[in-house]
Amino acid sequence: MSNVNWRSMPVMGRKRVVGAVSALAALLLLIGSPVAPSAQATPDDGSTSLDSARNDDTSPTAESSTTGDTSTASDPSRAYVMSSTPFNGRERLKVWSPAMARPVTVDVQRPASSGGSSRPTLYMLDGAEAHTEESGWYAMTDLAKSAAGDKLTVVTPVGDPHSYYTDWRAVDPGVGRKYMYETFLTRELPPLIDGEFGGNGRNAIAGASMGGVAALTLAVRHPSLYRGVAGFSNCANISSLQNQLLTSWDVSRGGGDAANMWGPVGDPAWADHDPYLLAEKLRGKTIYLSTGNGLPGKYNNLLGDPVDETFRGIVGELGSSFCTRQMTARLSSLGIPYTANLHTTGTHKWGYWKDELTVAWPVLMRSLGLR
Repeated sequence: MSNVNWRSMPVMGRKRVVGAVSALAALLLLIGSPVAPSAQATPDDGSTSLDSARNDDTSPTAESSTTGDTSTASDPSRAYVMSSTPFNGRERLKVWSPAMARPVTVDVQRPASSGGSSRPTLYMLDGAEAHTEESGWYAMTDLAKSAAGDKLTVVTPVGDPHSYYTDWRAVDPGVGRKYMYETFLTRELPPLIDGEFGGNGRNAIAGASMGGVAALTLAVRHPSLYRGVAGFSNCANISSLQNQLLTSWDVSRGGGDAANMWGPVGDPAWADHDPYLLAEKLRGKTIYLSTGNGLPGKYNNLLGDPVDETFRGIVGELGSSFCTRQMTARLSSLGIPYTANLHTTGTHKWGYWKDELTVAWPVLMRSLGLR
C-alpha cells in the first residue's frame, strides 16, 4: 500500500477514510469473532429464560406553556418546560436544556386518570435512526397501549440520531452542535418529570440498538437513578476495539465524528462508558437483555426487502448476538441476576423489538413496583 500523507488530507477526506476503514474492520471483526456460549439467566424474581430532531429554535424565550414554572423562563441556566402541547394521546414538550443551550423535544405519556397521585417513570431511548416526528417506540411498537394499562409515566426523547444519548466532549462540525444528553437525561429532565408530571423518583430505562447501549451506560454511570434497565439488540462492550470502530462508523453515518464524542479510538473515555466493564454497578437492578442472531425470521422478506437493509440487519444482529452473550456471561460471572431472551432467529429490525417490548414489559414494571 502506498504511503498516505494523512495530515495533508482534507478533513472530509479523512472522515471518509475513517468511516470506510471502521466499517470494514468492524464487519470483519464481528464476522470473525467466535460466538460465546449461550449464558443461562440467573433467576431475577421469577424471570423467564428467554432513531434527528434538529430544533432550530435555540432561543430560551418561553413559548405559551400549559405547564412549567414560568419564573424560570428568563433564566437559561435552569431547565424548564417551554411548552406542552397535545400529541397523539400524549404531551409533546419543548424542554430548555442549559447543558445543550437549546430546547429538546420530549414526549410524555401519563395515565388517563392518575387521580393526582405520583407514579414511577420509564424512559425509552431510540435507535440510531431517531426521527423528528416521534420516537420509534411509538411509531413502530405497541408502547402506547402497554403504557395505558399501567399507572406510570413514559418519557421518550425525540430525534437527534447517532447521538448515543451521551455527553460529547466538543461541538461536532458535521452535526452542528454538542450533544449533552447524559446531563439532560440524568440531571435536568428527571426533576421536571418528578416535580411537574407526577414522577415519584422510581425510574427504569430501556432502549434498542444505540438506545440499548445508552440505557445500560446511563444505568451504570448513575446507578442510584434507575431501578431497572433493558437493552435490546445492543453491544454493551462498547470500548472493545471492534465496537469502537463500529460505533465510530455509526456516528459518521449521521455526519459526526466519534472523536468529538468520547475521543479517538483508544481514549480512556470509551472505557468510562462501557457497561460491560462497569457491570458491577448493575448489581441490585432488574436487568433485561435480548437479541436475535442475525438469521432472517418472520419480519424479514428476503424477496421484498431492500438487499442492503437486509444485509445491515443481519450483520447488525450478528454483532448484537455476540455482544449480548458476552454481557450475560459477564453478569453470570459476577453473580448478578438478569433476564435474557436469546433468540435463534431475528435481524436488527423494529418488528422484533416490538415483540420484545411485550415480553420485557412485566419485567420493567416489576422493577418499578407495578407487578
